[in-house]
Amino acid sequence: MSSKAKHAQKLLLFTLAERQTFAIGTLKIREIIPYVQLTKLPQDHPAVLGATTFRGTTIPVIDMAAAVGYKPLTPEETRNGAIIITDCQRKEIGFLVRGIEKIVDTDWRDVKPPPDMLGKKAFLTGLVTVQDKTIQLLDVELLLSLIYPEPPEKRRAVLTDLQREQLKPLNILLVDDSHVARKQLSEALDSINIPYQVTTNGIKALEHMEKVAESGNPVDILVSDIEMPGLDGYELAFTVRDTPALKQAYIILHTSLNSEMSLSYANQVGANEALTKFDAEELVHAMLRGAKSLTGD
Repeated sequence: MSSKAKHAQKLLLFTLAERQTFAIGTLKIREIIPYVQLTKLPQDHPAVLGATTFRGTTIPVIDMAAAVGYKPLTPEETRNGAIIITDCQRKEIGFLVRGIEKIVDTDWRDVKPPPDMLGKKAFLTGLVTVQDKTIQLLDVELLLSLIYPEPPEKRRAVLTDLQREQLKPLNILLVDDSHVARKQLSEALDSINIPYQVTTNGIKALEHMEKVAESGNPVDILVSDIEMPGLDGYELAFTVRDTPALKQAYIILHTSLNSEMSLSYANQVGANEALTKFDAEELVHAMLRGAKSLTGD
C-alpha cells in the first residue's frame, strides 16, 4: 500500500449551528438523505427524535446538535436539515444535522489532537484546517456510548486461571484517541486483572514502544485504533513491522467502522487481526491468540 493510501481520508463537513463546521469520516457514512417525517420512539433518549425506515431497516435518528450540547434544531431547521446515516459499531444510526457543506480530501497527519482544556466530553477526536477554517472532528463513539451505553457484560471478560497466567507476563500497549474507547479497553483488562500501558495516539505509542524496546522489555501485544490523528493505526502497524526492534509485536487493530476495506488494509500493513466492534471477550481472546503466537504454542 502506498503512503498516500495509508494516510488519505475523506471527511464530510456539516453544520450543527451557524458558525462552527464539524466533520466525520466518510467511511462511517452509508448515505445522506433529506429530512423525512419520523416515528416517535417511546422512552428513548431526549436527543433521539424518532425512527425512520432505511432500506427495509428501522433506524433511530438523533439530533446531533442536542446530543453534543448545542441548542436542539428548531422545527424549521429540522425540516430543512439532512440525515446522515452511519454504520458505526455495527449499528445503523441516523444523525440529523443543520446542513451539509461538502466532502473534502484530508490527511491523517494533518489532524491535530484537541487541546486538553476542552475536556474529555468535548465530543472531539481532532482538529484539522481546511481552506483556512478549523474543522472539528466529532467523536461519534463517545456520543453513541452516552445515548446507547453498552451493557456491563460487554465490558467484562472471563478467563480461566491458565489463560490469565498466559497474558500476565506480556507487555501490552493500548492505543486510542477516543476517551470512551480507552475506557472500554482499560475496563476489559482491569476486569481480569491484566496489566497494560495506554497512550492516546499513534505518535506517543511509537515513542513508548521504542523506549521500552531499548530497555529490553519490548511490547508484546499492540492494540490500536485505526482512525487517529497524527499517526493512524495503519501507519503505526506498518512502522512497527518495518522496525526490527519492534516487529515481533502481535498487532490487533480495532475500528468502529464496519468496512471490508478497513479490514483489508489492516492485513496489508501487517496487523495480525482486526476487530470491528468493541467486545471484551473478543478482544481478550484475540490477545490470547497473540500470546500463543508469541510463545509458539
